[in-house]
Amino acid sequence: MTRTPRAFRFLFIAALVVTLFMALDPQPPHVPLDRLGDKVEHSLAFATLTALALLGFPAAPPLRIAERLSFLGALVELGQSIPTIHRDCDILDWLADTIAVLVVVLIVTAARGGSRSIGRSRAG
Repeated sequence: MTRTPRAFRFLFIAALVVTLFMALDPQPPHVPLDRLGDKVEHSLAFATLTALALLGFPAAPPLRIAERLSFLGALVELGQSIPTIHRDCDILDWLADTIAVLVVVLIVTAARGGSRSIGRSRAG
């Protein structure tokens, strides 16, 4: 299987759609991860999104990806505060999202060659 950014972009979009559905559906389906807790589910979802975004958009600065995914986590929590959705807005969920994003960015940045590349693109 060829690992092209295009394939990872497709996977990123698919994971994004699933994440948004699970986060904003008033009655999301139960999944085996439910027993691990809400914060673990948030962390795994946003860690996955981050990894796929970094692989799918290799020229994008990692900190920009982190910023945007953290913002997405905040938007999800705002969406969950809509009364008709019947979900709970929890700043700790957003914090779990953001920590997961930053951990993945730091790991990938270290693997790519250190902190010098964290804020800029691979192209320079």
